[in-house]
Amino acid sequence: MALIDPAEEINELRGTLNSIQDVLDLDAMRKQIEELEDQSAAPDLWNDQERAQKVTSRLSYLQGEVNRVESLGRRLEDLTVLYELAAAEDDEETREEAERELASLKSDVGALEVRTLLSGEYDAREAVVTIQSQAGGVDAADWAQMLQRMYLRWAERKGYPTDVYETSYAEEAGIKSTTFTVKAPYAYGTLRGEHGTHRLVRISPFDNQGRRQTSFAGVDVVPVVETTDHIDINEDDLRVDVYRSSGPGGQGVNTTDSAVRLTHLPTGIVVSCQNERSQLQNKATAMAVLQSKLLERKRQEEAAALNEIRGESTTSWGTQIRNYVLHPYQIVKDLRTGAEAGNPSAVLDGDLDEFIEAEIRWTRRQESGADE
Repeated sequence: MALIDPAEEINELRGTLNSIQDVLDLDAMRKQIEELEDQSAAPDLWNDQERAQKVTSRLSYLQGEVNRVESLGRRLEDLTVLYELAAAEDDEETREEAERELASLKSDVGALEVRTLLSGEYDAREAVVTIQSQAGGVDAADWAQMLQRMYLRWAERKGYPTDVYETSYAEEAGIKSTTFTVKAPYAYGTLRGEHGTHRLVRISPFDNQGRRQTSFAGVDVVPVVETTDHIDINEDDLRVDVYRSSGPGGQGVNTTDSAVRLTHLPTGIVVSCQNERSQLQNKATAMAVLQSKLLERKRQEEAAALNEIRGESTTSWGTQIRNYVLHPYQIVKDLRTGAEAGNPSAVLDGDLDEFIEAEIRWTRRQESGADE
């Protein structure tokens, strides 16, 4: 098999990066950065904290994206020089360094290319993630908490802020459910492929006979609602329950009945919030989460109706999407994309990028096929 010329690979990467720049429209990004910098310098910006946070968050995101693309361009130019230096001096050590950097650049450019595939209606939104324990008893509750940690660690690695709205702890160990937001642009488009049932196989730490246990937990991902979405909720369709917040083992987090649970009677959707001290604030946050879930439900219904017109079947969101096997062997495997990893510990510690990128590419192929 003929070896690929590194210069050809670098040129191919440069072409891919140029295409990415065209899609992202860096000039428009730089113009928006200038406008946001002017807004952030205004002395009265923090008089409206919500607006100030949106301005600074958007500015930080755009600066990061532009720096990321520009950094890749500089690295490609430096790599060309590195290969030339290795050839001129016949230096094997420099050549190996160049090969490592080429492999790293392939990975980084590929990851950035995936971002350009996020073109769905709500893909640019922040995400609301809900995790619920399913079949498997105490092991399932523990598994739900492991998944919560996995996603929060993934967000932490990315530098994405998160806000845990509610966690309902199980009696013995783990959690019954949790809801949190990932506050970063494109968080919904990035994470929506995680929506579904996740299956864990392991030796149960709660079984005194050391038997193998299979546990299930469901992950629900919806886009954060914006003011332009027009999701109206009739107060008559809501049941509002207030209760006292609690922590692990029934420990009281709050001494007042400030936690709020909303039940949307027409759909049966239930959301809770307990992270705020005020009952009014918890209700407002829970209402925002409910609107997000109703928005996603509306999107799914519209997609299902379109598929019905086309004569296509739709796949239930409740289907199993990924296996995490810790015994008798160790592997994490996605049932849709075929992506797999032999180090479940790393995946459960937030090393999810390989799976997420494969999901985005797979989803894009599915949607492109439906559009044809």
